[in-house]
Amino acid sequence: MALSSIDPVLTPPARLQIAAVLANAQDADFARLKAIIGASDSVTSKHLSALTDAGYAVLHKASIDGRQRTSASLTRAGRKAFDRHVAALRAIVDGSTTQAAE
Repeated sequence: MALSSIDPVLTPPARLQIAAVLANAQDADFARLKAIIGASDSVTSKHLSALTDAGYAVLHKASIDGRQRTSASLTRAGRKAFDRHVAALRAIVDGSTTQAAE
């Protein structure tokens, strides 16, 4: 697997972590994602916006007990991009990339 399979949208650790959570759950609410990545509301929102702008995630808004709640889920394209990105990272870690770092 070539290093070109590394996805720049998923390269930031917080975005990769959000994608990993969403890949292992049908969806996750904003507060949970914020707590997992240990970021402020604005930083979490920025990362979610990058994922939605890339077509990798979709946001769902609902009113629960009179409060607006936001959750996110991966799109099919997001799942494919995440799987491809993780495979590329594994290839790097395993030393099986076809490109030499010389």
